[in-house]
Amino acid sequence: MLATLMPDSSRIPAVGIDLGGTTIKAALVTPDYEIIGRGQVPTDLRSQRVLLDAIERLVASVSRGTEVLGVGFGLPSQIDQRAGRVLDSTNVPLEDVDFVDEMQRRLATRVMLDNDANVACLAEARIGAARGCDHAVMLTLGTGIGGGLWLDGRLYRGAIGAGAELGHMSIDEDGPRCQGHCPNRGCLEVLASATGVMWQANRLADEHPGSDLAAAREKGGDLDTRTVIDLAKAGDEHAVEALRRVGAHLGVGVANFVNIFDPELVVIGGGVSAAGDLLLQPAREESQRRSLPSSGSVARLVIAELGNDAGVLGAAGQLFE
Repeated sequence: MLATLMPDSSRIPAVGIDLGGTTIKAALVTPDYEIIGRGQVPTDLRSQRVLLDAIERLVASVSRGTEVLGVGFGLPSQIDQRAGRVLDSTNVPLEDVDFVDEMQRRLATRVMLDNDANVACLAEARIGAARGCDHAVMLTLGTGIGGGLWLDGRLYRGAIGAGAELGHMSIDEDGPRCQGHCPNRGCLEVLASATGVMWQANRLADEHPGSDLAAAREKGGDLDTRTVIDLAKAGDEHAVEALRRVGAHLGVGVANFVNIFDPELVVIGGGVSAAGDLLLQPAREESQRRSLPSSGSVARLVIAELGNDAGVLGAAGQLFE
C-alpha cells in the first residue's frame, strides 16, 4: 500500500497584506521571506464593508489558487490580540470589528493580524537591519509615527496587544496637539514625523520669505516632505535646518527608548527616513546627549533596509513564526 504524501508545510507560502491610507499592498511570500507574487489597489475608504470587499478580492488575485498557510495583515490600527479585534484605526474605516473572524469567514483560511509597525519590525528583525539582534526598537516615520519593539527575540505587544505606540510619547508637554484620537500634546508623532517636517519647513519659509523653501511653497502651496528633503540634499540651508530640528526631536524620543529598553539598535523606517543622515545625524547627537552612559554607548541608530516591502513581508511572516 502506498503511503500518502503530505505537503511540506515548510515550503507553503503565505499572503501578506499591508493596509495603508492610500494603497493596499499584497504579496505572496515564501517561508524564507522571498516575495513570489505581488498586487496592490487603491484604498477604498467609503465604508468598512467596501474596504473589506476590496481586500478579499486582492487576496484572491495574489494567491491565484495557490495553497497558502494563511493571510497575515498589517493594519494602521490598535488591536486586541486576545480577541483578534480591531479597536481603532488611523485613516481607514476599521473600528470595533472582529477582524480575524470576519476575514476567516471571507477567505476560508487562517488569518493573523497585527499593527503595521509591528509587522515591519518583525521583517526587519528577521531579514533586515535588525537581523541577528535580540533587542531592537523600530520607528516608522510617515504622516505619523508607528512603533515596534523586538525584545528578547520576539515582538512585544503589551497586555492586550495594543502596545508599542511609541509615536505617542509626549516629549513637549506644551507642544502642538497630537493627531487622530490621541489626547496628548507634543507627541513624537507630530514633532518628528512628516507632519513635523512640514511644520518646521513652513515656519522657516515664513521667517525667510526669500528662501528656496518660500519659493517652493509659492509654487505649490503647503510644502511636502519630499520637496523639503530634496532641497536639503541639494544644500538649501533652511531645508537642512528644518530636518535638523526634526532630527533633534527624534533624538529626544530615541534617548527615552534607549534608556527604557536598552536596545542594540533603533531602526528608523518610513518615508521620512529618505532624508538619511540629514535627519539621523542630529538625532544621534541629541540621543547621545540624553542617553544614560550604560545604554547610550551600546545602541546604534540605523536606517531600515526593507523599504516598502517591510509591511507585506512582516504581515506574511506572522504565519511563519
